[in-house]
Amino acid sequence: MGKSKVLVVGGTGYIGRRLVRASLAQGHITYVLQRPEIGLDIDKLQMLLSFKKQGARLIEGSFSDFGSLVEAVKQVDVVICAMSGVHFRSHNIMLQLKLVEAIKEAGNVKRFLPSEFGMDPTRMGNAIEPGRVTFDEKMVVRKAIEEAKIPFTYVSANCFAGYLPETFLNLARSSPRKKRNICVKTIDDPRTLNKTVYMRPPENILSQRQLVEIWEKLSGKKLEKVHISKEDFLASMKDMDYAGQVGIGHFYHIFYEGCLTNFEIGEGQEEASRLYPEVKYTRMDDYLKQFL
Repeated sequence: MGKSKVLVVGGTGYIGRRLVRASLAQGHITYVLQRPEIGLDIDKLQMLLSFKKQGARLIEGSFSDFGSLVEAVKQVDVVICAMSGVHFRSHNIMLQLKLVEAIKEAGNVKRFLPSEFGMDPTRMGNAIEPGRVTFDEKMVVRKAIEEAKIPFTYVSANCFAGYLPETFLNLARSSPRKKRNICVKTIDDPRTLNKTVYMRPPENILSQRQLVEIWEKLSGKKLEKVHISKEDFLASMKDMDYAGQVGIGHFYHIFYEGCLTNFEIGEGQEEASRLYPEVKYTRMDDYLKQFL
């Protein structure tokens, strides 16, 4: 069998553009949904054109035109959705329900990766308001996928690994390329069919304090540490706008509850570094050395 043909929805976003490149790099015929809603957004148009030069195929489709979505989906074997689910950018999780309907109507898709890539929503039933809306909506999408009997892979990409170093060093993202390559690897892998794949390589399971200690050891410098109680942290959302309050709620679960790693991976779940040992992930101490 040849490699699957892939459609990336949300291909100009933070995660989406990396998924497009990873799909092309791994030899997949790669389509990118070109939505008329982007209008004259020059940056996105230029990105789409750059994808085309790299070998991607642009295909028009709109969430306001169901038929166009169905036709786009019919061209491929796999659909990966990377539409934004964070409130400080654009929050489009529920738009995926239209995509689920299009996949169901087309009837040819052998794998769907919805826009997840963060905390596992099945573990966030006790999340605080207003941030829990993200997890509630992702569960609505999952329910629709499973009721439609669409083959899926859910990817929990240990979301905060991309941002945690920035909290004290203003660093770039933490090896996003490796993560996107692994996302694409799952699409033809029978071991990940109808499962959740976690990206939490054991040597990078670190608390914020451990990360600071690594930096101090490497740099030979001591950083001043300010400890904030959970009560004070949650109180800080009082004067924030809605997007800020959502973010603070998510950060609370990450920093104070350790929701990304405070559980064992069980039945119906896989850990990516075990599945794909050939993908050499960057250890955080090695990553930080380049900034010395």
